[in-house]
Amino acid sequence: MLNIVLFGPPGAGKGTQSENIVKKYELVHLSTGDLFRKHLGDGTPLGTLAQGYMDEGNLVPDEVVIKMVEDKIAEETGAKGFIFDGFPRTVPQAEALDGMLEKFSYSISKMLALEVSPNELRARLRSRGKTSGRVDDQDDAKIDNRINIYNEETTPVVDYYHKQNKFCSIDGVGSIATIFNAICKELDPFN
Repeated sequence: MLNIVLFGPPGAGKGTQSENIVKKYELVHLSTGDLFRKHLGDGTPLGTLAQGYMDEGNLVPDEVVIKMVEDKIAEETGAKGFIFDGFPRTVPQAEALDGMLEKFSYSISKMLALEVSPNELRARLRSRGKTSGRVDDQDDAKIDNRINIYNEETTPVVDYYHKQNKFCSIDGVGSIATIFNAICKELDPFN
Protein backbone atom coordinates (compact mmCIF):
# COMPACT_ATOMS: atom_id res chain seq x y z
CA MET A 1 0.00 0.00 0.00
CA LEU A 2 1.29 3.43 -0.99
CA ASN A 3 0.63 6.21 1.54
CA ILE A 4 2.22 9.57 0.91
CA VAL A 5 2.29 12.99 2.49
CA LEU A 6 2.48 15.79 -0.08
CA PHE A 7 3.98 19.03 1.17
CA GLY A 8 4.61 22.35 -0.45
CA PRO A 9 4.01 26.01 0.20
CA PRO A 10 1.00 27.82 -1.26
CA GLY A 11 1.45 27.94 -5.03
CA ALA A 12 3.90 25.02 -5.21
CA GLY A 13 1.56 22.92 -7.36
CA LYS A 14 0.23 20.46 -4.79
CA GLY A 15 -3.28 20.48 -6.25
CA THR A 16 -2.10 19.79 -9.79
CA GLN A 17 0.35 17.08 -8.75
CA SER A 18 -2.18 15.51 -6.34
CA GLU A 19 -4.56 15.01 -9.27
CA ASN A 20 -1.80 13.34 -11.31
CA ILE A 21 -0.73 11.11 -8.41
CA VAL A 22 -4.32 10.06 -7.66
CA LYS A 23 -4.90 9.14 -11.33
CA LYS A 24 -1.69 7.17 -11.84
CA TYR A 25 -1.51 5.35 -8.52
CA GLU A 26 -5.27 5.16 -7.81
CA LEU A 27 -4.88 6.67 -4.34
CA VAL A 28 -7.58 8.21 -2.20
CA HIS A 29 -6.98 11.96 -1.81
CA LEU A 30 -7.29 13.07 1.81
CA SER A 31 -7.45 16.81 2.30
CA THR A 32 -8.29 18.03 5.77
CA GLY A 33 -10.01 21.03 4.23
CA ASP A 34 -12.32 18.71 2.28
CA LEU A 35 -12.95 16.61 5.39
CA PHE A 36 -13.86 19.70 7.43
CA ARG A 37 -16.28 20.90 4.75
CA LYS A 38 -17.90 17.46 4.52
CA HIS A 39 -18.34 17.04 8.28
CA LEU A 40 -19.55 20.61 8.76
CA GLY A 41 -21.90 20.39 5.78
CA ASP A 42 -23.31 17.02 6.83
CA GLY A 43 -23.69 18.13 10.45
CA THR A 44 -21.89 15.04 11.75
CA PRO A 45 -21.00 14.80 15.44
CA LEU A 46 -17.35 15.49 14.52
CA GLY A 47 -18.43 18.46 12.39
CA THR A 48 -20.48 19.85 15.26
CA LEU A 49 -17.54 19.39 17.63
CA ALA A 50 -15.17 21.12 15.20
CA GLN A 51 -17.67 23.95 14.65
CA GLY A 52 -17.80 24.57 18.39
CA TYR A 53 -14.03 25.12 18.53
CA MET A 54 -14.08 27.31 15.42
CA ASP A 55 -16.98 29.39 16.75
CA GLU A 56 -14.86 30.17 19.82
CA GLY A 57 -12.00 31.26 17.56
CA ASN A 58 -9.90 28.23 18.50
CA LEU A 59 -8.05 25.73 16.36
CA VAL A 60 -9.73 22.36 16.06
CA PRO A 61 -7.72 19.93 18.25
CA ASP A 62 -5.54 17.35 16.56
CA GLU A 63 -7.63 14.53 18.04
CA VAL A 64 -10.72 15.73 16.16
CA VAL A 65 -8.82 16.10 12.88
CA ILE A 66 -7.22 12.66 13.28
CA LYS A 67 -10.65 11.13 13.99
CA MET A 68 -11.97 12.66 10.75
CA VAL A 69 -9.01 11.19 8.86
CA GLU A 70 -9.47 7.84 10.58
CA ASP A 71 -13.17 7.71 9.68
CA LYS A 72 -12.34 8.44 6.03
CA ILE A 73 -9.67 5.70 5.92
CA ALA A 74 -12.08 3.22 7.51
CA GLU A 75 -14.66 4.05 4.80
CA GLU A 76 -12.18 3.37 2.00
CA THR A 77 -11.90 -0.41 2.26
CA GLY A 78 -9.88 -1.80 -0.60
CA ALA A 79 -8.01 1.46 -1.24
CA LYS A 80 -4.59 1.10 -2.87
CA GLY A 81 -3.32 3.87 -0.64
CA PHE A 82 -3.77 7.46 0.42
CA ILE A 83 -2.31 10.84 -0.37
CA PHE A 84 -2.38 13.25 2.57
CA ASP A 85 -2.57 16.81 1.29
CA GLY A 86 -2.01 19.64 3.78
CA PHE A 87 -1.76 17.26 6.70
CA PRO A 88 0.10 16.70 8.97
CA ARG A 89 1.25 20.28 9.59
CA THR A 90 2.89 19.74 12.99
CA VAL A 91 5.01 17.01 14.58
CA PRO A 92 2.21 16.08 17.05
CA GLN A 93 -0.10 15.64 14.05
CA ALA A 94 2.51 13.49 12.28
CA GLU A 95 2.91 11.34 15.39
CA ALA A 96 -0.87 11.03 15.76
CA LEU A 97 -1.19 10.12 12.07
CA ASP A 98 1.45 7.40 12.47
CA GLY A 99 -0.38 6.01 15.51
CA MET A 100 -3.73 6.06 13.75
CA LEU A 101 -2.37 4.41 10.60
CA GLU A 102 -0.82 1.68 12.73
CA LYS A 103 -4.37 0.64 13.77
CA PHE A 104 -4.94 -0.31 10.12
CA SER A 105 -1.45 -1.83 9.77
CA TYR A 106 -0.54 1.04 7.42
CA SER A 107 2.34 3.49 7.48
CA ILE A 108 3.54 6.50 5.55
CA SER A 109 5.63 5.34 2.59
CA LYS A 110 7.07 8.69 1.56
CA MET A 111 6.84 12.38 2.31
CA LEU A 112 7.27 14.46 -0.84
CA ALA A 113 8.02 18.17 -0.55
CA LEU A 114 7.60 20.38 -3.61
CA GLU A 115 10.38 22.98 -3.35
CA VAL A 116 9.81 26.35 -5.00
CA SER A 117 11.64 29.63 -4.37
CA PRO A 118 9.70 32.44 -2.64
CA ASN A 119 9.99 34.67 -5.74
CA GLU A 120 8.51 31.96 -7.96
CA LEU A 121 5.73 31.33 -5.42
CA ARG A 122 4.84 35.03 -5.34
CA ALA A 123 4.66 35.15 -9.14
CA ARG A 124 2.51 32.01 -9.31
CA LEU A 125 0.14 33.18 -6.59
CA ARG A 126 -0.25 36.65 -8.14
CA SER A 127 -1.03 35.01 -11.47
CA ARG A 128 -3.51 32.64 -9.85
CA GLY A 129 -5.07 35.58 -8.00
CA LYS A 130 -5.85 37.33 -11.29
CA THR A 131 -7.92 34.39 -12.51
CA SER A 132 -9.30 32.98 -9.25
CA GLY A 133 -10.30 36.25 -7.63
CA ARG A 134 -8.76 35.05 -4.35
CA VAL A 135 -7.80 38.14 -2.39
CA ASP A 136 -5.05 36.31 -0.48
CA ASP A 137 -3.35 35.52 -3.81
CA GLN A 138 -3.23 39.19 -4.83
CA ASP A 139 -1.55 40.84 -1.84
CA ASP A 140 2.24 40.45 -1.45
CA ALA A 141 2.10 40.91 2.34
CA LYS A 142 -0.51 38.15 2.65
CA ILE A 143 1.44 35.92 0.29
CA ASP A 144 4.65 36.43 2.29
CA ASN A 145 2.81 35.74 5.53
CA ARG A 146 1.40 32.46 4.16
CA ILE A 147 4.85 31.38 2.95
CA ASN A 148 6.42 32.26 6.32
CA ILE A 149 3.74 30.37 8.26
CA TYR A 150 4.23 27.36 6.00
CA ASN A 151 7.99 27.40 6.56
CA GLU A 152 7.66 27.79 10.34
CA GLU A 153 5.07 25.04 10.68
CA THR A 154 6.54 22.50 8.31
CA THR A 155 10.27 22.58 9.02
CA PRO A 156 9.87 20.37 12.14
CA VAL A 157 7.61 17.97 10.19
CA VAL A 158 10.22 17.70 7.44
CA ASP A 159 12.79 16.82 10.12
CA TYR A 160 10.38 14.21 11.55
CA TYR A 161 10.08 12.38 8.22
CA HIS A 162 13.76 12.92 7.41
CA LYS A 163 14.68 10.98 10.58
CA GLN A 164 12.50 8.11 9.31
CA ASN A 165 14.23 8.21 5.89
CA LYS A 166 10.87 9.01 4.28
CA PHE A 167 11.53 12.62 3.22
CA CYS A 168 12.09 13.46 -0.43
CA SER A 169 12.61 16.93 -1.88
CA ILE A 170 11.14 17.45 -5.36
CA ASP A 171 12.08 20.46 -7.50
CA GLY A 172 8.71 22.14 -8.01
CA VAL A 173 9.90 24.37 -10.86
CA GLY A 174 9.52 23.18 -14.44
CA SER A 175 6.77 21.75 -16.56
CA ILE A 176 3.96 19.85 -14.88
CA ALA A 177 5.14 16.69 -16.67
CA THR A 178 8.77 17.13 -15.60
CA ILE A 179 7.78 17.58 -11.96
CA PHE A 180 5.40 14.62 -12.13
CA ASN A 181 8.15 12.42 -13.62
CA ALA A 182 10.39 13.30 -10.66
CA ILE A 183 7.56 12.34 -8.30
CA CYS A 184 7.01 9.04 -10.13
CA LYS A 185 10.69 8.14 -9.80
CA GLU A 186 10.20 8.31 -6.02
CA LEU A 187 6.86 6.50 -5.93
CA ASP A 188 7.23 3.78 -8.57
CA PRO A 189 9.37 1.53 -6.33
CA PHE A 190 6.42 1.34 -3.90
CA ASN A 191 3.89 0.46 -6.57
